[in-house]
Amino acid sequence: MTDLRVFLSQVVLLITATTLFYVAMTDLREFKIRNSLVIALACLYGIYAFSSGQWVTAHWNVAFAFVMFIVMLFFYLRNWLGGGDVKILTVAFLWVGIRYAMPFTLMLMVFAVIHIVLAKKLKWVAVRHTEGRARIPFAPSIAASIIGVFVLRWSGL
Repeated sequence: MTDLRVFLSQVVLLITATTLFYVAMTDLREFKIRNSLVIALACLYGIYAFSSGQWVTAHWNVAFAFVMFIVMLFFYLRNWLGGGDVKILTVAFLWVGIRYAMPFTLMLMVFAVIHIVLAKKLKWVAVRHTEGRARIPFAPSIAASIIGVFVLRWSGL
């Protein structure tokens, strides 16, 4: 891969991480994940796949994200997961693919537990109560986990 392609793929990762941070902060404040940001993240994946040379295997990531979307629809229909969470998780699985799905999931679990402790025990993060259930924004945990996968990839693991 040429130096320009490496530089471009790293710039795309930096833009993506910044976008993920913005999505997380917006979800913390508004309990909403904007469609335009989810679409931007999906487009950034396409640019990254092309610039990093991973476009050859990108179809596997797309297929994996689609399968995970179908699985998450079950949770959405049971009202266990919000629509925005399904969208952002679908894009997350697009980015991480099958290879990094397990590390992503483990980091997601850790960050979600930390978020729950910050929200429910320490009351540092807002919680909304709807239909007798407490809701916390999930995008910060997802964003942190995707960025964690970026770090794993960058370190060569």
